[in-house]
Amino acid sequence: MPDFPWDSLAAARAKAARHAGGVVDLSIGTPVDDTPEVLADALAGAGNAPGYPTALGTAELRTAAAGWLQRRLGVHVADPLGTDPSVIPTVGSKELVALLPTLLGLRGGGSVVLPEVAYPTYEVGAVLAGLKVRRTDTPPDDATGIVLAWLNSPGNPHGRVLTDDQLRRWVAWGRAHGIPVVADECYVTLGWDVTPRSILHPEVAGEDHSGLLAVHSLSKQSTAAGYRAGLLSGDPELVRQVWEVRRHVGLLVPGPVQVAMTAGLADDAHIDVQRERYRARRDKLAAAVRRAGARIDHSEAGLYLWVTRDEDCWTTIDWLAGLGIVAAPGSFYGPAGVRHVRLALTATDERIAAAVERLAG
Repeated sequence: MPDFPWDSLAAARAKAARHAGGVVDLSIGTPVDDTPEVLADALAGAGNAPGYPTALGTAELRTAAAGWLQRRLGVHVADPLGTDPSVIPTVGSKELVALLPTLLGLRGGGSVVLPEVAYPTYEVGAVLAGLKVRRTDTPPDDATGIVLAWLNSPGNPHGRVLTDDQLRRWVAWGRAHGIPVVADECYVTLGWDVTPRSILHPEVAGEDHSGLLAVHSLSKQSTAAGYRAGLLSGDPELVRQVWEVRRHVGLLVPGPVQVAMTAGLADDAHIDVQRERYRARRDKLAAAVRRAGARIDHSEAGLYLWVTRDEDCWTTIDWLAGLGIVAAPGSFYGPAGVRHVRLALTATDERIAAAVERLAG
């Protein structure tokens, strides 16, 4: 297993902690705003849960998930209540990302494709399954030995959004070679300069979702990371494989959480309110970063600013720590990220304001 990357930030955290105004921690994208009442009330009301939950998800949850996919993303999933599931709940999205190659029975050889700059857990999932990693942002001409391809749009850490044409090329490539293409779309409702598209949208996937999966989460859009509430949807054959293994090993979303997910997926208002909070923080922090002489690349969607001063990322980390600000070094996300740092928008308004003031010098 690779080292847990955030452990290497200890020195930067210690330096930042010496700032008179305390630390502004923008290194980890964990939500800080209150979970909306629509979820919290539903969770509390379902607290009497003596029986085991279902790995498939309740009918109410799968119906709500299908409605959310259609309403928010323009995605129609095949019969969510049928015998071949097209959408199931997961224990957050990170667990699914880390276990998906294993759940699909891909252990024992081959490679997993992931983006050049990518969330570290894609690599962890490959390692757990005994697979190698191949980094590329374009479909490789030689698909020999590739067993799975991960896309991430909007991307973590850099907020890059794949165009419809780019998504269609990956879909065509995966289908031509019989390789599942999985899109991590956990930030899909947080488009700023562009509107992200799901890989399951009919203008990308065509008439069906064969060979395709999409991963979604309530962690960011519903500020419910503590609930561990995610979704997997797409090709019913692939979803069934994942579901069959999950129910054997007891990977079950707790019943009260399924009730809260149902309420959250049926309510658009709280998603829009939280989105505007993030937009306001982004506007303020991005302006301050640019005034401080740094450049922001990509970052057209998602919860992060991908920042560079055209120097090694650890030099930038040290500069920020001197201001009492902790960021994530781009090297966490692959060799292509070594000259960038990631600044998260998941801090309180007060802490964002403190960062803005400090960046002004």
